[in-house]
Amino acid sequence: MVSVIYPAGEVRGLPLARQFSPGVAGVFGQVMPLVRPGLPRVGVDWAGTATHAHVGAPVLGGRWPVLVYSPGGGDPRGLGTCVAEELASWGWVVVCVDHPGDAVAVEFPVERVGRGRVRTTVFRGDPRADAGVFRTMVGTRVADVRFVLDELGSFVAGRGADAAGRAVPRGFGRALDLRRVGVYGHSAGGTAAAQAMYEDRRIGAAVNWEGFLDQAPRASGRLGELLPVARCGVDRPLLLVGTDGFAGREELGQSWSAVRAHSGGRVRQRRFADAAHWVFTDYGAMVPQLQAVGLMSAEARRGLVGSVAPEVSVPGVRRSVRRFFEGWRLGWW
Repeated sequence: MVSVIYPAGEVRGLPLARQFSPGVAGVFGQVMPLVRPGLPRVGVDWAGTATHAHVGAPVLGGRWPVLVYSPGGGDPRGLGTCVAEELASWGWVVVCVDHPGDAVAVEFPVERVGRGRVRTTVFRGDPRADAGVFRTMVGTRVADVRFVLDELGSFVAGRGADAAGRAVPRGFGRALDLRRVGVYGHSAGGTAAAQAMYEDRRIGAAVNWEGFLDQAPRASGRLGELLPVARCGVDRPLLLVGTDGFAGREELGQSWSAVRAHSGGRVRQRRFADAAHWVFTDYGAMVPQLQAVGLMSAEARRGLVGSVAPEVSVPGVRRSVRRFFEGWRLGWW
């Protein structure tokens, strides 16, 4: 399942898109407080948040480069809305991908035999704790990203409807410039973004927000088995972005050092101060608001997004990924 956010033409009279569908929001509100300690169990209407995008809007005339977003492990694609809308406003088509069976919940437009409308996650713990599970997780995400690129190609070739038979917005296929494709992702999605670029020549640049590029080490202080992207390096631009509040930053740094050493200067790296792992997601905007109305503690906020103010972190995250992809698109590196 994907959401596509793009530069739009006339939107008057068209409904606003919601961050989460009702089916996803229901599961999200029950499950995520269990896996993201400190999120409120009551008091939040997770289905109530409107985005700045309009459903079914015609695409603004022109050809637009394409970015694919892979969210963190267990996270639904809706948690990447803030950055996706920002990128679309600067002239990108952004495809936000759900990974069924991985995301906490994925709602499909129709039921099929053996599958209801909502599929929940199969994970019951940290996938990285098991090398086999983590390898399958990353491999599946890479395959999903590559499949999405294949499907986008079919729209460029003239396909006019999605998998559920619904007509795509007017001008959609003509607007996709698949000569300029980038991928970005958070956590496991960042891992997948880097590895997908390594495997697929259609991808010209990638951003990895705090995703490991190795298997979990078997002993403390040792390097885990490197993924191919870290073992062999990249020949296209890769941006690695971390936080100073991430508990696994030392382990992360080892695999990131490996990819930098094998990439001939094509890898850039930066870190956000006073921030924590989920600051790259919509939690960066939402969690401080939940704390302000008494639904989260300051400690829980620091654990998820850090103490950084949202008026600093939200534009900072947006700006870092936009400038990187703009620089690549304009040939600055």
